[in-house]
Amino acid sequence: MTSTPTPLWKTIADSLGTDIAEGLYPPGAKLPTEAELAARFGVNRHTVRRALAALAEAGTVRPRRGAGVFVTARPTDYPLGRRVRFHQAVTASGRTPAKRITRRETRPARAKEAAALRLPPGAAVHVVEGVSLIDGQPVAAFRSVFPAAALPGLLAALAQTQSVTAALAACGVRDYTRAETRLTAKRADALMALALALPEGAPVLRSVGVNIDPAGRPVEFGTTWFAGDRVTLTVTPE
Repeated sequence: MTSTPTPLWKTIADSLGTDIAEGLYPPGAKLPTEAELAARFGVNRHTVRRALAALAEAGTVRPRRGAGVFVTARPTDYPLGRRVRFHQAVTASGRTPAKRITRRETRPARAKEAAALRLPPGAAVHVVEGVSLIDGQPVAAFRSVFPAAALPGLLAALAQTQSVTAALAACGVRDYTRAETRLTAKRADALMALALALPEGAPVLRSVGVNIDPAGRPVEFGTTWFAGDRVTLTVTPE
Protein backbone atom coordinates (compact mmCIF):
# COMPACT_ATOMS: atom_id res chain seq x y z
CA MET A 1 0.00 0.00 0.00
CA THR A 2 1.49 3.33 -1.05
CA SER A 3 1.16 6.41 1.10
CA THR A 4 -0.05 9.71 -0.30
CA PRO A 5 2.87 12.11 -0.74
CA THR A 6 2.80 15.30 1.33
CA PRO A 7 1.98 18.33 -0.85
CA LEU A 8 4.98 20.56 -1.47
CA TRP A 9 3.20 23.63 -0.14
CA LYS A 10 2.61 21.90 3.19
CA THR A 11 6.24 20.82 3.45
CA ILE A 12 7.30 24.42 2.81
CA ALA A 13 4.79 25.74 5.35
CA ASP A 14 6.06 23.27 7.95
CA SER A 15 9.67 24.25 7.25
CA LEU A 16 8.95 27.94 7.59
CA GLY A 17 6.85 27.28 10.68
CA THR A 18 9.82 25.49 12.25
CA ASP A 19 12.13 28.40 11.39
CA ILE A 20 9.70 30.80 13.06
CA ALA A 21 9.24 28.58 16.14
CA GLU A 22 13.03 28.38 16.56
CA GLY A 23 13.36 32.16 16.42
CA LEU A 24 15.08 32.42 13.05
CA TYR A 25 12.33 34.87 12.12
CA PRO A 26 11.29 36.63 15.36
CA PRO A 27 7.91 38.33 15.96
CA GLY A 28 7.49 41.27 13.63
CA ALA A 29 10.22 40.09 11.24
CA LYS A 30 9.64 40.17 7.50
CA LEU A 31 9.90 36.86 5.66
CA PRO A 32 11.88 36.57 2.40
CA THR A 33 9.94 37.47 -0.74
CA GLU A 34 7.96 34.91 -2.71
CA ALA A 35 10.69 34.92 -5.37
CA GLU A 36 13.40 34.31 -2.76
CA LEU A 37 11.45 31.48 -1.14
CA ALA A 38 10.69 29.93 -4.53
CA ALA A 39 14.43 29.90 -5.30
CA ARG A 40 15.24 28.49 -1.85
CA PHE A 41 12.82 25.57 -2.14
CA GLY A 42 13.09 25.06 -5.89
CA VAL A 43 9.37 25.52 -6.56
CA ASN A 44 7.18 28.03 -8.37
CA ARG A 45 5.75 31.10 -6.68
CA HIS A 46 2.21 29.68 -6.69
CA THR A 47 3.37 26.86 -4.39
CA VAL A 48 5.09 29.36 -2.09
CA ARG A 49 1.96 31.51 -2.07
CA ARG A 50 -0.13 28.52 -0.97
CA ALA A 51 2.33 27.78 1.86
CA LEU A 52 2.23 31.39 3.06
CA ALA A 53 -1.56 31.36 2.91
CA ALA A 54 -1.59 28.30 5.17
CA LEU A 55 0.68 30.06 7.67
CA ALA A 56 -1.57 33.12 7.55
CA GLU A 57 -4.67 30.99 8.17
CA ALA A 58 -2.91 29.54 11.22
CA GLY A 59 -2.14 33.05 12.49
CA THR A 60 1.63 32.50 12.26
CA VAL A 61 2.23 35.26 9.71
CA ARG A 62 0.33 38.27 8.43
CA PRO A 63 0.62 39.77 4.95
CA ARG A 64 0.76 43.56 4.73
CA ARG A 65 -0.48 45.11 1.55
CA GLY A 66 2.47 46.30 -0.53
CA ALA A 67 4.99 45.53 2.22
CA GLY A 68 5.38 41.75 2.39
CA VAL A 69 4.65 38.94 4.84
CA PHE A 70 5.55 39.37 8.51
CA VAL A 71 5.72 37.05 11.49
CA THR A 72 2.81 37.77 13.79
CA ALA A 73 3.96 39.75 16.78
CA ARG A 74 2.70 38.84 20.22
CA PRO A 75 -0.02 41.19 21.49
CA THR A 76 1.21 44.02 23.71
CA ASP A 77 -0.54 44.65 27.01
CA TYR A 78 -1.79 48.23 27.02
CA PRO A 79 -3.31 49.53 30.26
CA LEU A 80 -6.37 51.75 30.31
CA GLY A 81 -6.22 54.05 33.30
CA ARG A 82 -6.36 57.65 34.45
CA ARG A 83 -2.72 58.39 33.54
CA VAL A 84 -1.89 56.27 30.51
CA ARG A 85 0.95 57.55 28.32
CA PHE A 86 1.62 55.55 25.14
CA HIS A 87 5.41 55.85 25.25
CA GLN A 88 5.67 54.91 28.92
CA ALA A 89 3.20 52.03 28.66
CA VAL A 90 4.94 50.44 25.69
CA THR A 91 8.46 50.97 27.04
CA ALA A 92 7.42 49.33 30.31
CA SER A 93 6.44 46.21 28.35
CA GLY A 94 9.94 45.95 26.89
CA ARG A 95 8.88 47.05 23.39
CA THR A 96 9.87 50.07 21.29
CA PRO A 97 7.20 52.74 20.73
CA ALA A 98 6.96 55.23 17.86
CA LYS A 99 4.39 57.59 16.38
CA ARG A 100 3.83 58.68 12.80
CA ILE A 101 1.81 61.91 12.65
CA THR A 102 -0.10 62.33 9.40
CA ARG A 103 -2.23 65.42 10.08
CA ARG A 104 -1.89 68.66 12.04
CA GLU A 105 -4.40 71.39 11.39
CA THR A 106 -6.77 73.89 12.99
CA ARG A 107 -10.44 73.88 11.96
CA PRO A 108 -13.96 74.46 13.39
CA ALA A 109 -15.08 71.83 15.88
CA ARG A 110 -17.69 69.26 14.98
CA ALA A 111 -20.71 69.23 17.29
CA LYS A 112 -19.51 66.13 19.18
CA GLU A 113 -16.01 67.57 19.61
CA ALA A 114 -17.31 70.90 20.89
CA ALA A 115 -19.57 69.14 23.40
CA ALA A 116 -16.75 66.92 24.70
CA LEU A 117 -14.38 69.89 25.09
CA ARG A 118 -17.12 72.19 26.48
CA LEU A 119 -16.66 74.69 23.65
CA PRO A 120 -19.18 76.83 21.78
CA PRO A 121 -20.43 75.28 18.52
CA GLY A 122 -17.92 75.78 15.72
CA ALA A 123 -15.10 76.93 18.02
CA ALA A 124 -11.58 76.45 16.65
CA VAL A 125 -9.83 73.19 17.53
CA HIS A 126 -6.46 71.67 16.74
CA VAL A 127 -6.71 68.23 15.12
CA VAL A 128 -3.84 65.73 15.20
CA GLU A 129 -4.02 62.33 13.50
CA GLY A 130 -1.51 59.56 13.07
CA VAL A 131 -0.49 55.98 13.70
CA SER A 132 1.11 54.48 16.81
CA LEU A 133 3.69 51.74 16.26
CA ILE A 134 5.26 49.10 18.47
CA ASP A 135 8.52 47.56 17.29
CA GLY A 136 7.84 49.11 13.89
CA GLN A 137 4.40 47.52 13.51
CA PRO A 138 1.30 49.76 13.37
CA VAL A 139 -0.99 48.95 16.31
CA ALA A 140 -3.37 51.90 16.48
CA ALA A 141 -4.64 54.87 14.51
CA PHE A 142 -5.58 57.96 16.50
CA ARG A 143 -7.29 61.33 16.25
CA SER A 144 -6.80 63.90 19.00
CA VAL A 145 -8.76 67.16 19.17
CA PHE A 146 -7.65 70.08 21.38
CA PRO A 147 -9.19 73.50 22.22
CA ALA A 148 -7.25 75.96 20.03
CA ALA A 149 -7.93 79.10 22.06
CA ALA A 150 -6.66 77.53 25.29
CA LEU A 151 -3.64 75.89 23.61
CA PRO A 152 -2.56 78.25 20.80
CA GLY A 153 1.00 76.93 20.54
CA LEU A 154 0.22 73.22 20.65
CA LEU A 155 0.73 72.37 16.97
CA ALA A 156 4.08 74.15 16.86
CA ALA A 157 5.20 72.35 20.02
CA LEU A 158 4.02 69.03 18.65
CA ALA A 159 5.98 69.56 15.43
CA GLN A 160 9.13 69.79 17.54
CA THR A 161 8.49 67.06 20.11
CA GLN A 162 6.25 64.54 18.27
CA SER A 163 4.77 63.90 21.75
CA VAL A 164 1.32 65.02 22.86
CA THR A 165 2.37 64.93 26.53
CA ALA A 166 5.44 67.09 25.87
CA ALA A 167 3.47 69.47 23.65
CA LEU A 168 0.79 69.92 26.32
CA ALA A 169 3.49 70.54 28.92
CA ALA A 170 5.02 73.21 26.68
CA CYS A 171 1.59 74.87 26.61
CA GLY A 172 1.35 74.87 30.40
CA VAL A 173 -0.59 71.63 30.93
CA ARG A 174 1.86 69.79 33.18
CA ASP A 175 -0.50 66.95 34.02
CA TYR A 176 -3.72 65.50 32.67
CA THR A 177 -5.92 62.51 33.48
CA ARG A 178 -8.56 60.49 31.70
CA ALA A 179 -12.05 61.55 32.72
CA GLU A 180 -13.87 58.83 30.78
CA THR A 181 -13.29 56.08 28.20
CA ARG A 182 -15.78 54.31 25.95
CA LEU A 183 -14.86 51.13 24.06
CA THR A 184 -16.67 49.83 21.00
CA ALA A 185 -15.88 46.89 18.70
CA LYS A 186 -15.69 47.88 15.03
CA ARG A 187 -14.44 46.60 11.69
CA ALA A 188 -11.71 48.36 9.74
CA ASP A 189 -12.87 50.24 6.67
CA ALA A 190 -10.56 50.58 3.66
CA LEU A 191 -8.67 53.62 4.95
CA MET A 192 -8.29 52.20 8.46
CA ALA A 193 -7.09 48.89 7.04
CA LEU A 194 -4.48 50.72 4.95
CA ALA A 195 -3.23 52.74 7.93
CA LEU A 196 -2.92 49.68 10.17
CA ALA A 197 -1.80 47.22 7.46
CA LEU A 198 -4.87 45.05 8.11
CA PRO A 199 -7.31 43.29 5.80
CA GLU A 200 -10.43 45.36 5.20
CA GLY A 201 -13.09 44.28 7.70
CA ALA A 202 -10.57 43.13 10.32
CA PRO A 203 -11.65 43.69 13.93
CA VAL A 204 -10.57 46.91 15.64
CA LEU A 205 -11.43 48.27 19.07
CA ARG A 206 -12.37 51.95 19.17
CA SER A 207 -11.56 53.89 22.31
CA VAL A 208 -13.12 57.34 22.80
CA GLY A 209 -11.97 59.39 25.77
CA VAL A 210 -11.68 62.86 27.27
CA ASN A 211 -8.59 64.06 29.11
CA ILE A 212 -8.80 66.87 31.66
CA ASP A 213 -6.25 69.12 33.37
CA PRO A 214 -5.91 69.32 37.19
CA ALA A 215 -8.62 72.00 37.28
CA GLY A 216 -11.07 69.69 35.49
CA ARG A 217 -10.97 71.51 32.15
CA PRO A 218 -11.05 69.25 29.05
CA VAL A 219 -7.78 69.47 27.11
CA GLU A 220 -8.13 66.56 24.68
CA PHE A 221 -10.92 64.62 23.01
CA GLY A 222 -9.30 61.50 21.62
CA THR A 223 -10.37 58.57 19.48
CA THR A 224 -8.08 55.57 18.98
CA TRP A 225 -8.65 52.51 16.82
CA PHE A 226 -6.59 49.56 18.09
CA ALA A 227 -5.74 46.60 15.83
CA GLY A 228 -7.68 43.83 17.55
CA ASP A 229 -4.97 41.15 17.41
CA ARG A 230 -1.97 43.34 18.26
CA VAL A 231 -2.96 44.94 21.55
CA THR A 232 -4.48 43.51 24.72
CA LEU A 233 -6.25 46.30 26.58
CA THR A 234 -6.04 45.88 30.35
CA VAL A 235 -8.04 47.64 33.02
CA THR A 236 -6.84 47.89 36.61
CA PRO A 237 -8.53 49.64 39.56
CA GLU A 238 -6.94 52.92 40.54
